[in-house]
Amino acid sequence: MSKTLRELFHDEMESEATPKPELKPEPVNGSSAVDGGLTEQELKSAEATFACKDISVDEAIAVDALEELQQEFTSVNLEIPEKSSTTTPEKPSTDFITIEASRFAEESKEKEDVASLEGERSAGSLKKESSESSQDGEPMKPDKAKKTVRLQSCESIMSDNVTLQPKATALKPCPSVGTNLESFDAALRLTAGSLQANGESGGASMMEEAWEIIKKSYVYYRGKPVGTFAAMDPIAEALNYNQVFVRDFVPTGLACLMKIPPETEIVKNFLLKTLHLQGWEKRIDNFTLGEGVMPASFKVHFEKHPQKETLVADFGGSAIGRVAPVDSGFWWIIILRSYTKCTRDYTLAELPEVQRGMKLILNLCLSDGFDTFPTLLCADGCSMIDRRMVSLLDVTVKGNISKSGIYGYPIEIQALFYFALRCARQMLKPERDGKELIERIDKRITALSYHIQKYYWLDFTQLNNIYRYKTEEYSHTAVNKFNVIPDSIPDWVFDFMPLRGGYFIGNVSPARMDFRWFLVGNCIAILSSLATPSQATAIMDLIEERWDDLIGEMPLKISYPALQGHEWRIVTGFDPKNTRWSYHNGGSWPVLLWLLTAASIKIGRPQIAKRAIELVEQRLSKDGWPEYYDGKTGRYVGKQARKFQTWSIAGYLVAKLMVENPSNLLMISLEEDKKTAKPRLTRSVSF
Repeated sequence: MSKTLRELFHDEMESEATPKPELKPEPVNGSSAVDGGLTEQELKSAEATFACKDISVDEAIAVDALEELQQEFTSVNLEIPEKSSTTTPEKPSTDFITIEASRFAEESKEKEDVASLEGERSAGSLKKESSESSQDGEPMKPDKAKKTVRLQSCESIMSDNVTLQPKATALKPCPSVGTNLESFDAALRLTAGSLQANGESGGASMMEEAWEIIKKSYVYYRGKPVGTFAAMDPIAEALNYNQVFVRDFVPTGLACLMKIPPETEIVKNFLLKTLHLQGWEKRIDNFTLGEGVMPASFKVHFEKHPQKETLVADFGGSAIGRVAPVDSGFWWIIILRSYTKCTRDYTLAELPEVQRGMKLILNLCLSDGFDTFPTLLCADGCSMIDRRMVSLLDVTVKGNISKSGIYGYPIEIQALFYFALRCARQMLKPERDGKELIERIDKRITALSYHIQKYYWLDFTQLNNIYRYKTEEYSHTAVNKFNVIPDSIPDWVFDFMPLRGGYFIGNVSPARMDFRWFLVGNCIAILSSLATPSQATAIMDLIEERWDDLIGEMPLKISYPALQGHEWRIVTGFDPKNTRWSYHNGGSWPVLLWLLTAASIKIGRPQIAKRAIELVEQRLSKDGWPEYYDGKTGRYVGKQARKFQTWSIAGYLVAKLMVENPSNLLMISLEEDKKTAKPRLTRSVSF
């Protein structure tokens, strides 16, 4: 070509046929002229002003671009490179052109100074292009002319590839860098939204959403909050989800106590109202329940004529299966202790009415009976697993005999029983009959801890011992005290049990042992120090070793494994809600996150809790805070799960609050009882 790129550029700007605003700044003393008519200082000023949006092209593409600019100064088709290289800053090359230079000729000197500073930071990115130019400014011709123009952006936040559509995109002025693209704004908003969803701000926004829903779920009685609805699903039928459940309110109450500042009023009102309901006559058909039974749930009934609010309690008479909740009284004592620990106010626990309420619950559980075990006998469906998950008869399945499930002496009830006994032991006053009750508690705690630690515990060594048990042993010297048939051990246990780790099995009763894993009982055993330090550590080891089975994609399994096939038909009675890996038959429950978090922090493994919380934060809010998840890994929202389940939300909040402030663990954890740490009872000599 006869003219260089610089000469073409100069001729275009000096043309009188199409008058345009002049780009040249005022002459500067000491500047020298260079080829093309512009001074070196003028070129530096122009380059620095638009360095953030400079375009490096070969000669053929530059001529085409100038022809388009001469006609209507419209946009050009651009393609963003994958990443802008960053090298050591040096003097920028003059081998470039500036798009729509005339548009910015009238910019103020202040904006030029700002752009100059930004240009100096991005000038190093031109090193590669300047090295390809010849000394006289003539660009080197590439092997093959390209159809695109590369845009070098100084916006470091745009690290992803963005390819503009073939349609011409109008350039848009930006006060900070001079020019910008509309597509850049959209991409930036998308990137910022993604960072917010996955970063710390995302977790904060999820907590704000959780608190907002919790606030909307408050139930008021005579103007005071007394609890929370079980669920706020606007689509599903309410059934009894519009009531306040004693069991469900526990994580909500803990979240309110751990909040800064704590919201103690709703917890106090809940404790007093449920205590008031305990004093009601509890009649189902023609039978009257024990005086110490706590309600499963209650609701506020509104009467229009006359306008009046009344409480309506359910003691099991309206529940599925008509089963009274054994765990409600235990949870009531535990949350009372948490309230006292948080507020440091013992006046509520020392009230005569509260002392009497605790004594009624304990007398009901400590009453004499025919049992030869210190564990508490209870019916099926009396705890969180409120559906039939047991077999009344032994059924042979694939050569194995299915065992009783939660009916009888389930680990969840035994751990809660132990926890409530120890909490009551701290709050009971020795006046009147209190001293005698405290003595009964101490004896039961010692016997119960020994029984659970010895006969419910299963690890690799103990499994091997049971596998070699002899049967039909008689007298007090028997090793196989419950006459467990070794052939009844299910096959899955041998594959599930790692060399490192262990857990408390689901149930122990004569000739029938439930080897399934139940999370609630194991975590409560850790929090109440029912588990020894070595056993608590082994439980956490098992969770880490069997993470995919027990945690999966949505924490976490309420029980493992699931009953299926013929065994499911016999044990659950064809329960359509308890199909395999659903609901209480191996379903995943987000509410249990707070129990796992508390247990892992107590054992010194907070990384377990953090890893589980990260999984929850990926989906729980997006899925609408469901009650439970289905599938072997918890991938699918439960087929009958309610959305906006209050205790799923509260479980997440409690977990986050404990991770952020581990001292909150003191509200829900007990230290080891030195009296029961080393029981005097020993195993049989023959063993």
